Amino acid sequence: MPPVTTAAAMPAPNPTRYRVLGAISFSHMLNDMIQSLILAIYPILKGDFNLSFLQIGLITLTYQLTASLLQPLIGLYTDKHPQPHSLAFGMGSTLCGLLLLSVAPNFGVILLAAALVGTGSSVFHPESSRIARLASGGQHGLAQSIFQVGGNTGSALGPLLAALIVLPHGQGAIAWFAVAALVAIAVLWQIGNWYRRQFLGSGARTRKAASTAVSPVPPNVVRRAIGVLLLLIFSKYFYLTSLTSYYTFYLIERFHVSVQSAQIHLFVFLFAVAAGTLAGGPIGDRIGRKPVIWVSILGVAPFTLLLPHVGLMWTGILTFIIGVVIASAFSAILVYAQELMPGKIGAVSGLFFGFAFGMGGVGAAVLGVLADSRGIEFVYQVCAFLPLLGLLTVFLPTIEHPRPKAA
Repeated sequence: MPPVTTAAAMPAPNPTRYRVLGAISFSHMLNDMIQSLILAIYPILKGDFNLSFLQIGLITLTYQLTASLLQPLIGLYTDKHPQPHSLAFGMGSTLCGLLLLSVAPNFGVILLAAALVGTGSSVFHPESSRIARLASGGQHGLAQSIFQVGGNTGSALGPLLAALIVLPHGQGAIAWFAVAALVAIAVLWQIGNWYRRQFLGSGARTRKAASTAVSPVPPNVVRRAIGVLLLLIFSKYFYLTSLTSYYTFYLIERFHVSVQSAQIHLFVFLFAVAAGTLAGGPIGDRIGRKPVIWVSILGVAPFTLLLPHVGLMWTGILTFIIGVVIASAFSAILVYAQELMPGKIGAVSGLFFGFAFGMGGVGAAVLGVLADSRGIEFVYQVCAFLPLLGLLTVFLPTIEHPRPKAA
């Protein structure tokens, strides 16, 4: 099938708004820092409330369900009824969850607090992804990469700050992170003002054109492509979860390194993920989304297949390469899906962020059971084959998109 173009359906882009992109990326950092805080304080909660591992799992399940399942619904609603300040109100839910968690007297209240934080996240991701696209000036991949690298940074900062602030001082110290939520609310309110001025006032025609844009391919091809993209997200996030959740245990068990050394290796991997996230979007702007998807999913397979069979030095080198390559996929996948369904930006963003969150949570649980029954090394031997699902990229249609002009 010859490539098709969406250029006729889309209005001419405005200039890239780097200040808006920086603000939304900063807010993403704060949002994901708060999210990762919940996972980091599990030892405190388990000890203070004498929780079982099943109850710890229920906390994760509650957070992941509210953070995952609501995202497509919220995105679908705001596609039809834009809410410029919904981001600030969503962060308000996160703020309430944090404060409640800091004083929670029992397990039930902890679950409620986790649900509030998850609800805030479910509002944040689809709407903030829409803002990033609106501010992109046509450089959609670059905008999504800038937005997402903020989240990666926040996810890395959360456990570090929890170790410095919460672990020494106990549950009540969680309330200090409310300051981060308040800062995010202030920033997001200003972003909401910009959104209202630019796209709900003088930009109404642009918004109408975007909402009525049609897909460059037939509906049956869109459905098939979305299914393939979700399978690629599954392979990416199941594999990433094997490293983010269990990499330190793998290093300690196989190579007998210290906890500190294992943590350094994990930090290097997370740095590689951030670098790959930042690179993937602009590369997709230049060469197209589909080539990036090919390379970032299937191209990582030789390294994942080799990883379980090498020594410590090469393990560090390979995981760095894996982190850079596989992390470049999400920006390309998300923007490609948005180009397939140009009138449903919020719904598409909510679907893919929600599915990614869900796969991360399910993957951690499934791989944990597998590690308990067969050993941590077996987990990496099995997960090594997941990137081979990248072969499904052959079923994606080729879409040409207008290249942004050089600044």
